[in-house]
Amino acid sequence: MADDADSNALDQVASPGQDIKYSLYQASDATEMTSLLGEAFTQFDPPAVAAGLTPSEFEEFVRLFCPQAANQGLTIVARAVETGEMCGALLTEDSASAPPDGIDLLSAKCNPVFDILGQLDEEYRSGQAVHPGASIHLFLLGVAQPFAGKGIAQQLVSECLANGTRKGFSMAVTEATNKTSQHVFRKQGFVDRVRRSYGDYRFDGQATFASIADQGGPILMDKRLHRSDGGGDLGRS
Repeated sequence: MADDADSNALDQVASPGQDIKYSLYQASDATEMTSLLGEAFTQFDPPAVAAGLTPSEFEEFVRLFCPQAANQGLTIVARAVETGEMCGALLTEDSASAPPDGIDLLSAKCNPVFDILGQLDEEYRSGQAVHPGASIHLFLLGVAQPFAGKGIAQQLVSECLANGTRKGFSMAVTEATNKTSQHVFRKQGFVDRVRRSYGDYRFDGQATFASIADQGGPILMDKRLHRSDGGGDLGRS
């Protein structure tokens, strides 16, 4: 379960002037988070859109990771202070985590997305094992459309890195699938490591992502974490 001290600290952090509160994901957040990420990704994430994934199909994917998110205490959610509405989420896991049960039963539309991102991961790891507690995987970052452009994505990443650092992780990794998310992560100090081209990619001989070639392609990015990134106990300074 999430560490109580970290949870209490995060619960007290709000963005200056924005009335947004950031906290560790709890099991009770599952329905809202799956809905938020399902809408955000199927409307605005290029590979999910190109693959034709529906909100319900994407929600089914997210739902598989919810028990792990509650146990690991690495996922961050953002809520509007005034209404309590969830306005953003960053699903995060220990990079050494095994795929959840049921992932092989998801819609076949997911397969090209899994494949192109899997290529990034395979090249990045180069056969090296990932040990538990060493690296966090910033997996799915989404902000509800009414709250877009308010810096919530940046703050979610910042809070996630600080939380991971406090828990002893030394590296953060993400696969950024569009120009906007790549910009967000670069601003947080992430460095490009491996990339693929949507225009050149083929799945079963089909140019699955030709319609999003203008987005360039997904990039695996990483950042080494330092104690100075932890920011102390959030909300207690």
